[in-house]
Amino acid sequence: MFSTITAAPAKQSVSETIPVLSGRLSTATLLEDRRAAILGLRSFAKQYPASVASGALRSLIGSLSRDGEDVDTVKVALETLLMLFSPDPDSPEASEEIALWVADEFTQRHENIALLLGFLGKDRSDFYSRLYSLQLLSAILSARTERTEECIVNTNDGMSRLVAVLEDPREAVRDEAIGLLTDLTPTSHVLQNLVTLEKGFAPLFEIIANEGGLAGGARVVEDCLILLANLLRLNPLNQTMFRDMGHVAELSRLLRGAYSEGEDGLEVAQWVEVQRSRNVYAILAVIRLLLVPGAAGTQLNQDAFVGDLVSGGRVRVRGGPVLENTLQIAFSHAAELPIKSEALLACADMIRGNAAVQARFAGFQVPSPLADPVAKGPGAQTNGFPKVYIIDGLLDLILAVSSLPAFDLRMAACTCLKAYFYKHAEIRMHFLDHAVRTHKAHADDLTNALTILLQPSPDAVTADPYRHWFAAVIMLHLVHDNPETKALAMSVTEGDEASGEEVVTSIQTMTAHLLSSVAKSDDPRVSIGYLMLLLCWLFEDLEGVNDFLGEFTNLQGLIQAAIENPNGDVMVQGLSAMLAGVVYEFSTKDSPVPRAKVREMIMSRMGRDRYVDKLDHEKLPDVYLDDTFVDSFKDNYSRILRAIDRDPDSETSVITNGEQKGVSRQLVDSLRAEVRDKTLALQEAHSQTASLAEQLAQEQASHRKARDVLSVDLSRASDLAEALRQQLAARDGAAASAEAATANLARQLAHEQQEHQRARAELGRLRTAYDALQRAHAQELAAAQAKLRAREEELLRQADAARRAAEHEAERARRRVEAERADLKATVSRLEVDLMKASKARAAAEGRAGELGEVDRRVDEKVKEVEERAAKAEEEAEQVRVAAEKTLRELEEARHAGEEKEKERKSVQSELDDLLEVFGDLEEKVTKYKERLKALGQEVSDGEDEDGDEDEEEDEGDDK
Repeated sequence: MFSTITAAPAKQSVSETIPVLSGRLSTATLLEDRRAAILGLRSFAKQYPASVASGALRSLIGSLSRDGEDVDTVKVALETLLMLFSPDPDSPEASEEIALWVADEFTQRHENIALLLGFLGKDRSDFYSRLYSLQLLSAILSARTERTEECIVNTNDGMSRLVAVLEDPREAVRDEAIGLLTDLTPTSHVLQNLVTLEKGFAPLFEIIANEGGLAGGARVVEDCLILLANLLRLNPLNQTMFRDMGHVAELSRLLRGAYSEGEDGLEVAQWVEVQRSRNVYAILAVIRLLLVPGAAGTQLNQDAFVGDLVSGGRVRVRGGPVLENTLQIAFSHAAELPIKSEALLACADMIRGNAAVQARFAGFQVPSPLADPVAKGPGAQTNGFPKVYIIDGLLDLILAVSSLPAFDLRMAACTCLKAYFYKHAEIRMHFLDHAVRTHKAHADDLTNALTILLQPSPDAVTADPYRHWFAAVIMLHLVHDNPETKALAMSVTEGDEASGEEVVTSIQTMTAHLLSSVAKSDDPRVSIGYLMLLLCWLFEDLEGVNDFLGEFTNLQGLIQAAIENPNGDVMVQGLSAMLAGVVYEFSTKDSPVPRAKVREMIMSRMGRDRYVDKLDHEKLPDVYLDDTFVDSFKDNYSRILRAIDRDPDSETSVITNGEQKGVSRQLVDSLRAEVRDKTLALQEAHSQTASLAEQLAQEQASHRKARDVLSVDLSRASDLAEALRQQLAARDGAAASAEAATANLARQLAHEQQEHQRARAELGRLRTAYDALQRAHAQELAAAQAKLRAREEELLRQADAARRAAEHEAERARRRVEAERADLKATVSRLEVDLMKASKARAAAEGRAGELGEVDRRVDEKVKEVEERAAKAEEEAEQVRVAAEKTLRELEEARHAGEEKEKERKSVQSELDDLLEVFGDLEEKVTKYKERLKALGQEVSDGEDEDGDEDEEEDEGDDK
């Protein structure tokens, strides 16, 4: 029996223990019991994550809500949940799906994420609660990114709590918050904007300042800059707020102190130097994010980086000298080469396309990249290094530094110089003019790109081929798409004519050096530099092409380089073929080598297939080609490829400075032939005109003779006619008097006839008007009478009906009143009898008296009601009477209107009578005139008599 008691209990398996602990966690009432259950689950979480997650995950999350006020319980619960995301790799249950499972359990309900964010509130300052909550949120975010972001956005004060953790003085919590925000904000603009709205920029700069700035060597500085880059990347709203809040000055301050210790001669630890370089690289990346080409706020950011005032809503915020401090880093002797290269690229972004900033850029001074340090003292020195202007410093880096490790730095300096030229014609012209004057004065052979290209040194070509390549790139950007700089560069010549030397233009000189470098198998970068420059220079430049063709051997050598390059460089061959195509495309019939001859040489020496093949194989790394040249090549490749197929008579038309150059040669020849034909026709017309003038003179002489003879005959005939006129004058006098009298009578007759016709027309019009008026009057009168009768009858019917209705209603009311009075009288009599019978009982009599008073009140109400009905009937009768009077007034007005119509008719009749009398008088006058005409012997036509008869008949008919 005792052996049974002392025996050890049976050992439980993991599959049995975990459900027991989970049940205890869910059902235990004591906090200590629940905490003990969580501790038990934590011991299994590393080795058996799947069992713990499947059996106790919801209980663990529930304990965070139930026991959230207990720091120790929350700590162990969060530790257990974190273990589920990172189980033991040797565990048989370890799987990536467990993390997804746990993350789904948290993200499917926003309350679970809100629970974790609640531990970050200002009222919860426990270290482990904050740290583990941030780590758990990071783990959930890595597993289910989109859902976690959605939960955080939808949680009230979720983002504000995360941003507030940045101000936590404990580095572990602060760094974890920076990492979580960095993971949250790389792509989501919503979260980026929420962080900015919670004033997330200021805590980041405060952390960087507390850690010692860029030179402090802390990794957290780099993390802050990465988070800052996430907030600003492709987000115009955040960029605007960053600029308006004055944080550009913070960038300037950080850049200014980046290399202050190194330049002071103090030793810096290796790990600090490495971290400083990473920090500086990160801040330069942030600056370049604010300078994306083509973005809306790029120009404002450029102005701010120079230090100009920038509008910031209602206030104006001053920027900072970011450009100047970045230039100091780019030319600092303490900075590493990659950092200096990135700084120069950032400076290029700060000035590109902004004319105002480009104009101010040349005024900056930087430490000389070539000078050795000197002792500090007064004068133009920076930490022991002499100062030079930025353009001179860039040219020193590009053309005077030949170190191979510094190639990226030279490329960055070249990019910065190209940004200085970008879309600024005045700067390009000024720079090239200075280079031309310096070249002619032999003042600067080391960093003058024009001198390097026109007078290359064989030793320098071998030692540093990139120097000539960079010089060609600089010249390319000076002449590209700029006719003024092309003309200035083409005006440069080599050779002294006074000393008997041959004068050679700059294009021919560069072409000669190109062909020489190809023949001597120099580094292909030298040849490529010349080819890029000539391609961009001669494209759409007819004068430049003519200058190139001024030396016949240039074209021969170019074709030779394209097909038989000893070095065998495919890029040189392709660019040479392309340059030959450009020369043919923009050559003319009047070129030193005619266009047809150029095509013949290309086709005979190279052929179309080889020409196309050379252009197709033109593909090599970017280090050989400039970006601008690549863009130009892509834009014009197909055009140059098809140039060889274009007929030599079809010249290319180019518009330069508003002037069109180059036309179709066939068109010019046809126009010249047409002008020649017209000139011959004009000469023939002149000869015909001269012969016709001689014939005209002869005809005019014969005409004068005939005119003299005719004048003599005419004078004789005129004398005879004068005598006959005098004889006829006497006869015409008598006839004229008779004709005048007759004409006078005829005019009077015509006048009277016109008056007669007008009178007849007026009479007809008046008759018609009278008839129409009479008919209209009769119709209106009949209609008015009918309407009046109908209205009168209707009103009479309405009045009679109203009267009968009023009488009927009054009779009914009277009968009702009489009946009610009879009823009331009977009631009164009955009550009087009852009163007499009840006189013995005083109390009953008083009750009856009250009832009698009530009956009297009812009688009075009935009487009033009958009186009101009678008054209403009287009002209705009065309305009927008023309507009848209105109808009588309308009848009276209609009668007056009829009388007025009758007066108008009588007036028209009187006017007609007057017109008839006037017409009769006119008839009498016409008859008298006719008789007088007959007496004078004039004939009167029958038509006029008939008209008179008809008029008389019409008058008689009218009289009848």
